Amino acid sequence: MVDIQPYNIITVSLYLATGQHFSALHFEFLAGVSTIAMIVRETCKVLWTILQPTEMAEPTTNDWLSITKGYFEKTQFPNTVGAVDGKHIRIECPKSSGSLYYNYKHFFSLILMAICDSNYCFQIIDVGSFGKESDCNVFKTSTFGKKLYGDKLNFPPEQCLPNDELGSPQPFVLVADEAFALHKNLLRPFPGRTLNDKRRIFNYRLSRARQYIECTFGIMSKKWRVFQTNILVEPDAAVIITKACCVLHNFVRRRDGFSVEDTMSSSCMESVQRRGVGNIQKNAKDVREYFVEYVNNPNHALDWQNTIIGK
Repeated sequence: MVDIQPYNIITVSLYLATGQHFSALHFEFLAGVSTIAMIVRETCKVLWTILQPTEMAEPTTNDWLSITKGYFEKTQFPNTVGAVDGKHIRIECPKSSGSLYYNYKHFFSLILMAICDSNYCFQIIDVGSFGKESDCNVFKTSTFGKKLYGDKLNFPPEQCLPNDELGSPQPFVLVADEAFALHKNLLRPFPGRTLNDKRRIFNYRLSRARQYIECTFGIMSKKWRVFQTNILVEPDAAVIITKACCVLHNFVRRRDGFSVEDTMSSSCMESVQRRGVGNIQKNAKDVREYFVEYVNNPNHALDWQNTIIGK
């Protein structure tokens, strides 16, 4: 394995930050294309190995509680342990892969499935699924997804929602879009456009928390511009590069002193087009309905939420 020497770090940093192809870096560093490719691959692997235990360690129960506190302070959505979504990483069509990597957006990709906190840092990632796969299926077959749907996660025990001490305890939840299957630990918005006001308000309140994962992907893509073009390597190398960028993203976010709400806006009412798939657990509906009543209760309502939906 290549040692992390200054020369290697500079080469990898330039590649990740600009997205230049190895043939362009060949002229920058007067090194062979295959040498640069090897440096990028092996250095990214070392970066992941060294940084992952500290920058993206699997959250403990106390970590989930801390994340929940951050989400409620910033979005006023309760019992939220993270926002989850998938991002398509552009790649060249691999040889003899057929349509496995060809996605519904009409380009070749592999999928980065991620969960983030309210500080735009990744908590859990899964990289490498075929671009043709749906977000729901990718999540369900991931290690984390299997634990969630198997009720084997270390989420905190159910507790009453904030300022709802007389109510019934509720589970801690991930927030997602309509591409995901409803679960007692995963809330998605109500589909369709002909919803009553209570459900529209719930969708709005949910979207305020869910868009943190969209912003996290956006911040990472702007910082590491390798994601703004096709990654011209084999899929296994693209996975290594993506994992390195994710862990470097966390490393930078926690040290650059940059605190901003980015594009988060209380007036942003999102329209989600993707449809969810998968069977809905019976008690999951009850959990979502409880959250609907909670966010519509005058004691927990936001001053502007009725104005947002035009009520």
